[in-house]
Amino acid sequence: MTAATGLKRLAIAVAGLVAAAFVTLIGLSFLIPTEAVRDAVKKDIQAVAGVSPTLRGPASVSLFPHASVTFHDVVLGGEADTTPPLQAAELTARLRYFPLLAGRIEIADVMLVQPTVNVTVSPDGQSNWSKLLTSFAHAVEPGADRSGSFSEIVVHGGSVTVHDAEKHINERLDNLEAQLAWPAISRSFAANGRFVWNNEPVNVSLTLSDFLAALTGQHSGVKFRLASAPLNATFDGAATDQPTLKLVGTLGIDSPSLRQAMQWTGKHKLPFGGFGRFALRAQSNMDANVVSLTNVNVELDGNRAEGVLTLATDGHHALQGTLASDSLDFTPYVSGVRVMATNTTRAWDRLPIALDGLAAFDLDLRLSANSIKVASAQLGRTAVALNMRGGRLNVTIGESQSFGGLAQGSFGLGSADGGVAVSTHLQFVDVDLASCLGQIFGLHKLEGRGTLALDVEGAGDSVWALTRTLNGTASVDAHDGALAGINVEQLLRRLEKRPLSGNGDFRSGRTPFDHLVLNLKIEQGMVSIVDLHIDGPSVRLKVAGQASVPSRDLDLRGKATLVSTDTAEAFELPFAVEGPWDDPLVLPDASSLIRHSDAAAPLLEAVKKHSAGDAVRSVIDQLFAAPPPAQAPAGAQ
Repeated sequence: MTAATGLKRLAIAVAGLVAAAFVTLIGLSFLIPTEAVRDAVKKDIQAVAGVSPTLRGPASVSLFPHASVTFHDVVLGGEADTTPPLQAAELTARLRYFPLLAGRIEIADVMLVQPTVNVTVSPDGQSNWSKLLTSFAHAVEPGADRSGSFSEIVVHGGSVTVHDAEKHINERLDNLEAQLAWPAISRSFAANGRFVWNNEPVNVSLTLSDFLAALTGQHSGVKFRLASAPLNATFDGAATDQPTLKLVGTLGIDSPSLRQAMQWTGKHKLPFGGFGRFALRAQSNMDANVVSLTNVNVELDGNRAEGVLTLATDGHHALQGTLASDSLDFTPYVSGVRVMATNTTRAWDRLPIALDGLAAFDLDLRLSANSIKVASAQLGRTAVALNMRGGRLNVTIGESQSFGGLAQGSFGLGSADGGVAVSTHLQFVDVDLASCLGQIFGLHKLEGRGTLALDVEGAGDSVWALTRTLNGTASVDAHDGALAGINVEQLLRRLEKRPLSGNGDFRSGRTPFDHLVLNLKIEQGMVSIVDLHIDGPSVRLKVAGQASVPSRDLDLRGKATLVSTDTAEAFELPFAVEGPWDDPLVLPDASSLIRHSDAAAPLLEAVKKHSAGDAVRSVIDQLFAAPPPAQAPAGAQ
């Protein structure tokens, strides 16, 4: 017999066996009674779940492509007049072939098609799943009869609804695809799946090291993973439910944007700007509605800090904690605040101010850092307390070593009468005024050291409206400094010699002073100068008047005195400062200049004698006369 002949006979034998098995399975499909299959499946499910399912629809048996039986309209648990914990459009049980050939019906695994899981929590904290889970726990107890029971469930196209009236929770998960497994030879439980929540796909996995302990509320190891585009979370630890739910372990959370993640949850809206990249690693201890985090390492918008945090989730959310950092940058959070209108550089913004998210939770957070940056302001070692209650945020600076001195005070922001209420109480003690005023207020006209105090409050629905309601006080007490951008001494000396020669452009240089005092009073957006005097080695200035915050205009009157002068009488010049803050006009008093001018003396005398013709001509000749040539220094060739 050739090899080809042997292979041919082997192929015929195998084909015969396959055909025999095929005919046998076809025969079995007619010989297996549907009621017997129904009873066997119900018994097996009851052995696993501890509760017999209600099979309300028709059943069908199929042996291709694998042996299975499908039941329609299946319900598990629940009372007749209540929404059942679990109901499915179809339940398909895949049967084991070899026991089937021996006349036994054994389930390999179960698939639930379009199941709906309903979780309802009553006001007393009891769930409609409580009885079902208790029965499930009895079914997996040691010694329970689990012969022939399956250990895997596949969920296809399911949904989960959660309703808790007491905590105002109404959530729904759709497109649920999952695999649940609890091996008969192991005490563990594993679940892997995915679903869609708030239009975002989510992948999850859960592992319980002791399934029975977890069902009965005893200590069990827990590993949990959640992955989605807005947020990723992991937990590795242990859980118990005696007497209340408690989780202890390592918690990890990260998100490319905390703002988007919070919006995705549908719970909170965060105000202002920032709240981007976020990551947290900590040892967590969750007991009832309180989550305590220790050994916290948190990162937000590039800021890294360490410390402890506590989150209370009972009703209104509240976050408490203490964090320390080497450096913090608060610029992203104030970048969303627009002060000036976009179409002009001189007008305050009139768009409504929105404070979304301030009332969503309470905050009591203490921060300390070696350096803190806020926009263009750079602070040194600083301790800050953030407190938020009832939609009002208060930022308190306990002490800040900044600008070569100390800073302290508070800033408040909250909703009020359809708009916002703002309060500022700040004090800078013995600071470098050029750095302090330049970095915080954008003012670069004052140098020296001194103390600055600001106490201002206001309210409005826009920045422009808020400026119209400002009330408070402000003061500066400076010494050993200078006014930058103007040389008053040089201007006065020139006008002393030639009062009618024009003041020229003196917007450069500096005016030194020994002492400067400024006291302001603010009422409904109008700033009144209570006292402003500057005493220098060669110049004294005294200024009064008002400034409008809403229109950003100045209307000031003052007197400049040249202290060191060769004349017997000190040269004094009244002046006015008018126009916009950004580019005001400094106008010397014309009548005073005329009185000090020798060229104008004939004109004044002529006016007195009513014969001004020749005198006016003489004055004009002197005004337009060429200046005398500069004399060469002694000894020059």
